[in-house]
Amino acid sequence: MEKLPDTFQISKKIKKLTILLADDDIDDCNFFKLALDKLSLSTNLKTVKDGEELMQLLNNETIDLPHLLFLDINMPRKNGFECLSEIKKNERLKDLPIVIFSTSNTRENINHAFKVGANIYIRKPGNFNQLMQVIQHSIPIASDEIVSNNQLKYILNA
Repeated sequence: MEKLPDTFQISKKIKKLTILLADDDIDDCNFFKLALDKLSLSTNLKTVKDGEELMQLLNNETIDLPHLLFLDINMPRKNGFECLSEIKKNERLKDLPIVIFSTSNTRENINHAFKVGANIYIRKPGNFNQLMQVIQHSIPIASDEIVSNNQLKYILNA
């Protein structure tokens, strides 16, 4: 595994990075958690299984917002694009860094995700090592976003 990019140093200002994963595929959620654990990053992972559950959680003003949201496009009850649009229109949520995390890799979906406000687009990798690699690279990029509030756009493929 290669060395983390230097931008990861910025995230050390945050003691423990809270990551929210919105994905209806339980296997994908489990692999994501295993990858985070194996990378030994100081994170707290929360998961939700559909778009409605995601928006209920984010709209609960009694909880702290996550530092980073990994958002699947194809979810039941409310898809990722609908959630992304709602998040970016909400004053409290609009600056939340969002990583689209999807099996889809169409140019149309990528362009739409960035147009609506995604910061990073990741096509779900085909194996565990690739998953660790894209997570390892997306967290520092998003961490830089957290600290600097730059409007960064990245596509990561394993």
